[in-house]
Amino acid sequence: MLEAAGIETFYGASQALFGVDLQVGEGQMVALLGRNGMGKTTTIRSLCGLTPARRGSIRFRDKEIRGLPAFRIARLGIGLVPEGRRCFANLTVRENLVATARQGEEGGEGWDLQSVAALFPRLGERAGQIARTLSGGEQQMLAIGRALMTNPRLLILDEATEGLAPVIRQEIWTAIRDVKGRGQAILIVDKNLKDLLPLADACVILEKGVSVWIGRAADLAGDAALQDRFLGV
Repeated sequence: MLEAAGIETFYGASQALFGVDLQVGEGQMVALLGRNGMGKTTTIRSLCGLTPARRGSIRFRDKEIRGLPAFRIARLGIGLVPEGRRCFANLTVRENLVATARQGEEGGEGWDLQSVAALFPRLGERAGQIARTLSGGEQQMLAIGRALMTNPRLLILDEATEGLAPVIRQEIWTAIRDVKGRGQAILIVDKNLKDLLPLADACVILEKGVSVWIGRAADLAGDAALQDRFLGV
């Protein structure tokens, strides 16, 4: 579904990515890992056209998307849950969800207000509440729900559970498990390996803007030395 090869991205004259490779297949969940500052968010921004890659190839469903504006990439079927949630603070929960909603390409059953409320009952209970008054965990649920309302072919989550209370974190992981179980392709960044690796199919580890390890999540889960080498503090 998504194939990136040799992505090189710059912020002005400063190079941030020096050759990132990754693939996400249909219905697959891929974890993008690495220590802080290694290029995970920049990779996501490059894939979504928010910080365009200067070199390399990014193909989504057999179409080259490097160089396309971010809104066109989103319309092709990539839904983003950005780091920091970035809900529309002055809109209600319901308004946030419908603001960018669109029908899935194939029609039939897709994500709508009812199915998002079933996934996150708190959002249904707070449909008329202004987003800025929600807790951090509720805002993260809203950000995920908003992305799902675009009925994406690929869902990208940047720091899916960062900074959340343990009980809320588990609610988010339960929802991600549910979404994956529906056949949703997912690219996810998160530091919580205990919850992440059992769900993921594959992992890509970044080191200083380069893909340094690509393999099965089960292999990474069983290799403490590899985790310590690339992910340890």
